[in-house]
Amino acid sequence: MARAIMLQGTGSDVGKTVLVAGLCRAAKKRGLKVRPFKPQNMSNNAAVADIPGNNKTGGGEIGRGQWLQALACGVGPTVHMNPVLLKPQSDIGSQVVVQGKVFGEARARDYQAMKASLMDAVLDSWAKVGEDADLVIVEGAGSPAEINLRSRDIANMGFATRTNVPVVLIGDIDRGGVIASVAGTHLILPEEDRRMIAGYLINKFRGDVSLFDDGVSAIGKFTGWRCFGVVPWLKSAARLPSEDSVVLERLASGERRALKVAVPMLARIANFDDLDPLKAEPQVEVVFVPPGKPLPEDAGLVVIPGSKSTIGDLIKFRENGWDRDLAAHRKRGGHVVGICGGYQMLGRKVRDPDGIEGSVIETEGLGLLDIETVMEPGKTVRNSSAHSVQFGLPLEGYEIHLGRTTGPDTARPSAIINGVEDGAVSADGKVIGTYLHGLFAADAFRAAYLASIGVKDGGIDYRAEVEKALDEVAAELEKHLDCDAIFGLAR
Repeated sequence: MARAIMLQGTGSDVGKTVLVAGLCRAAKKRGLKVRPFKPQNMSNNAAVADIPGNNKTGGGEIGRGQWLQALACGVGPTVHMNPVLLKPQSDIGSQVVVQGKVFGEARARDYQAMKASLMDAVLDSWAKVGEDADLVIVEGAGSPAEINLRSRDIANMGFATRTNVPVVLIGDIDRGGVIASVAGTHLILPEEDRRMIAGYLINKFRGDVSLFDDGVSAIGKFTGWRCFGVVPWLKSAARLPSEDSVVLERLASGERRALKVAVPMLARIANFDDLDPLKAEPQVEVVFVPPGKPLPEDAGLVVIPGSKSTIGDLIKFRENGWDRDLAAHRKRGGHVVGICGGYQMLGRKVRDPDGIEGSVIETEGLGLLDIETVMEPGKTVRNSSAHSVQFGLPLEGYEIHLGRTTGPDTARPSAIINGVEDGAVSADGKVIGTYLHGLFAADAFRAAYLASIGVKDGGIDYRAEVEKALDEVAAELEKHLDCDAIFGLAR
């Protein structure tokens, strides 16, 4: 097995994903063959990864965070980097994906009973990820302080103690109470778990990090743990794809620019990182619109993103009044793009005769495209080679969807994916639907599309910007953390 270290947080959204990505890039720059691993993830922002040894059925699903971390390592993602993925479908239940494939569905309480049976898959993937690596950097999920869930844990200390991987604890000072959160974690952990923690680091410090020297001393008195450093607020992290929906309220450019793009925040929004390339454009302002707020009248483009529950989100769309806002937007000559579930919503009907998504088996669509969608059990999961029909330019992306869409407007496809027509375009060309995630990541297409709606000078090299941001994050971590000591922990 490769040597390994694990980063766990005092809570969710403390920056684990970015820190693991940054340390992966730092290790790569040191010449190490490094790989990421996250035993269990919960996210509807999924990526398509390779299933080693299986070239016939396409790829499998993993969290977008592990896709980013694999990029930081300079390797292709595999399903073994995130063997258990939970994709929330409702407030109480999720789809369970194991080693890239749908395993089943479970309510939260039932999943707690199911977790122990998934440890074998986690350990199998763990062994495979480490086969050709010098170092594996593991990301925890949630917090090890959730001792009420400890007996069946596979994501934090349950994994660390089973595999004897040392842990670095992350505290988020931006949310406040960081001394209490680190010291409190030390206090309530059982001895078996506490001894796995080799030290801690503080993340998201704004200003002069030396101002926390007394805080480090205080934590040391309570815990005896070593501090590996205090990480400042990483501005470069804003240019990296976001994985967790808890950050959605912060995903707005905040500056008035040539084009405003409005994105309704669906309850089960999925793959909202499709908007990241637009956010990166200097002339584009992306506004994520929360429930209860109208779609802005000055938006030139509305993008309806993917959804893990198309019918449920479509019903909520109407309850928010966004259907009326969207109709008014169209009357003003506005443009609309629907991606995956958003594409399905743009049609006249969405049917779910087998109740795959829930108890509602049919609902009216938004009626902007003359299409209908029928949900079917077979799930399409694959990386895709495509090109835009409208602009004759190459596209890159992936598909993760249920459902078959037909209707007159599909005679005007938006793309050709793997040789097959995909999507639909309205007669005036202003409403576009597609199943292709990653549509806007293609630089030439993005530039041409933006130019067609009046935005000049678009088309930055988006992938190069992500690579640059990873380099900058790694450099900041080398500067503010004792990376030699952290990597030296690995066993």
